[in-house]
Amino acid sequence: MADAGTVTRAQPAPERAVDAPTRASRLRFWRSPADQPRWARPALLAVAALAAVVYGWQLRHAGYAEYYAVAVRSMSVSWRAFLFGAFDPGATVTVDKLAGAFLPQALSARVFGFHPWSLALPQVVEGVVSVLVLYRLVRRWCGAPAGLLAAAMFALTPIVASMFGHPMEDAALTMCLVLAADAFVAALAGARTGRLVLAGVWVGLGFQAKMLQSWLVLPAFALAWLAFAPASGRRRLGQVALAGAATVAVSLAWVLLLLTVVPAGDRPYVDGTTNDSAVAMVFGYNGLDRFGAHVPGTVESGFTTPDPAGPADAAASPAGSWHKLVDPGYATQIGWLYPLALAGLVVGLLRHRRAGRADPTRAGFVLWGGWLATAVVVFSGMTLTHRTYLATLAPPLAALAAAGVVLSWRALRDRWATWLLPAVLLVQLAWTAHLAGRYAGFLPWLTWPALATAAGATVALVVLVRRPRRGAGAPVVAGRRPRRGAGAPVVAGRRTAEPWRAVAALGVAAVLAVPAAWGLSVLDRRYAGTAFEAGAGPSGPVGLALDADTTDTLTAPRRRLDDYLLAHRDGARYVAATSSWRTASQFVLPTGQPFLPLGGYSGLVPQPTLAELRALVDAGELRFVLLGGVGGLGATDSELSRIMTWVLSSCREVPAAEHGGGEELLVYRCGPGS
Repeated sequence: MADAGTVTRAQPAPERAVDAPTRASRLRFWRSPADQPRWARPALLAVAALAAVVYGWQLRHAGYAEYYAVAVRSMSVSWRAFLFGAFDPGATVTVDKLAGAFLPQALSARVFGFHPWSLALPQVVEGVVSVLVLYRLVRRWCGAPAGLLAAAMFALTPIVASMFGHPMEDAALTMCLVLAADAFVAALAGARTGRLVLAGVWVGLGFQAKMLQSWLVLPAFALAWLAFAPASGRRRLGQVALAGAATVAVSLAWVLLLLTVVPAGDRPYVDGTTNDSAVAMVFGYNGLDRFGAHVPGTVESGFTTPDPAGPADAAASPAGSWHKLVDPGYATQIGWLYPLALAGLVVGLLRHRRAGRADPTRAGFVLWGGWLATAVVVFSGMTLTHRTYLATLAPPLAALAAAGVVLSWRALRDRWATWLLPAVLLVQLAWTAHLAGRYAGFLPWLTWPALATAAGATVALVVLVRRPRRGAGAPVVAGRRPRRGAGAPVVAGRRTAEPWRAVAALGVAAVLAVPAAWGLSVLDRRYAGTAFEAGAGPSGPVGLALDADTTDTLTAPRRRLDDYLLAHRDGARYVAATSSWRTASQFVLPTGQPFLPLGGYSGLVPQPTLAELRALVDAGELRFVLLGGVGGLGATDSELSRIMTWVLSSCREVPAAEHGGGEELLVYRCGPGS
């Protein structure tokens, strides 16, 4: 017992008593936090589980994007190739992209072995992360119902459902941009510089995955911050400058540190260029060249836009068309939500037009609208070689479409726009019928009943929201509690059921069923697309074989040829040089052995030069050159053509009977004994 004159201090409660509830709540991850509805977390987990199933269902049959798969194979067997993003195990030439998107694939191949599913697995994870983060982002902005709707719409967008199930670099880009937007919205609420810089870092990491495409969000970020961040104008400008510097630094780190600072002789040659410049490859070959402007020092890619809908759609727009994004071949992959998203943007901006400058809701509409508008303008003016480019549109479309549904729903409870939801459903119904009608034979048992249900629900909703009150001639606004004495029945102290809720929910679900079915079609291998041309539904490459089991196994002739080359390699650094990357891929994919591709991806890259090839032969680092096969012809005045001329005149042809590899490839032995 303390003495009478002693002052006793209150002892702090044990840490376990304070932390135990927090730890216990974290273990119960399926329960919603206190600031969310009880149904929110279980529903989100269900959407995430559905996304994981959809993205991973065809994992074993994900296939390869052959050119990039060879690079991943090389990066998985050589740390030097991993560091520089080289195409071949000998790290003589890079791929024609930055390596960021392929690093997770290479690490996965190192851990699990080189298989189609091990290359696609990182994209499945990136897809689920994107779904979860998009929910959190939209929930903060527009509430839990909108967040859940946005996550589900995004997850089942056809091109998204296909892309995240294949080894494609657009998946990493999409995840990075969603994470960047999440950090940006969190920063905007309190003008937090650190979070804004983090958003810039995520954009920079997206640049490592898909280069300039990641910068499409920057105008929207800058506009939203300068207009709505709760800080002085001078501070806002400084924050944008700091975040911009972080974005540029992270974006250009690989270009500057590895492919510019490192001397040319100590790193691979940069593919896509004739001057070995990473800057030219990023901003020219993969930048301005996509708009038809050739940059000196780069190889002309010659990209054109294929018919996006296949032979069945003869009305597809040419490459230069500014309305290509509404053509069925592209719109069925990304554009089902156009009307809902446009309604969400317009209604949101109008309803919050009088909000204060720092209103986060209005800022969100400017953010998503700016992102969407920038991407639409850029994609409309550039050459689109693959549908997966358009996956960048999926996050803002899903967010704005979810907001459009929620705002239209809430308008039914207000006097200002009871007509809004029926009108939005009607326009969305017409657009869905237009797109689905171009592929009328696809899921007719679902498409037309769903559209009929949506039409019926829309008509019923119009009737319900204009229904007159009992005993009064004025129209009632459905869902509002009637004034006392108005005569509305009350059961056990509660209002009677409001039929408009069920009708509205049925209409929304029915009109979204068709695009969801297109997304779910990837569960069927006939509609799952390929790793090089992702897509879903009948506008994808229906009927193509997705099994890539033969691409990672040497055919019998190639096995005999490989055995011959290895047996007569005589300690050379390279097993053989090949006249095209496609020929090299036949050996590198299944074996990971160092074959030397000539001419890069296009056959026009001067790597190696004739002098460099002869030096390799003279030093005993190369014994064999393989000519023929697919590709590798180049131009008549290219370095590759000069190499082929020298090989034909200076090296000894090995008869097919001697190497046993068939007559498709011509085998030449160069150097001593040739």
